[in-house]
Amino acid sequence: MHPFVLALCGGALIGLAATFLLLFNGRVAGVSGIAGGLVGGAEGRPWRLAFVLGMVGGGLLLKVLAPGVFGSEGLYRSPVLLVGAGLLVGYGTRMANGCTSGHGVCGLSRGSVRSLAATLTFMATGAGTVFLVRHLGGAR
Repeated sequence: MHPFVLALCGGALIGLAATFLLLFNGRVAGVSGIAGGLVGGAEGRPWRLAFVLGMVGGGLLLKVLAPGVFGSEGLYRSPVLLVGAGLLVGYGTRMANGCTSGHGVCGLSRGSVRSLAATLTFMATGAGTVFLVRHLGGAR
């Protein structure tokens, strides 16, 4: 299947899941808020746990059923780099009062100006980082 079709299907499923969570739970599907509430002991622990386990389980299931979707080279990086990246992402989501899923998927669909500003910042920072790493950092 063409990568564009796979990405389109994945995006549609994310949108559908976010819609169902909002309709049936009255909650926005921001992953950082859901995971943070799970760790921080917020109300709704069972649905938060189901959401996180569903994301992880879905990825593992896809890895087993269609390993080629993930590419052949894999993502082998230094543990220090991964921890540093995770801490930066966590810090950024706190600064932005949400993550890319909360702002980019749910906030934009609700017409939030704050989410538009956050999503533009996420995308510009990501594009700038890729440029710096690929062209100045020696990575492929």
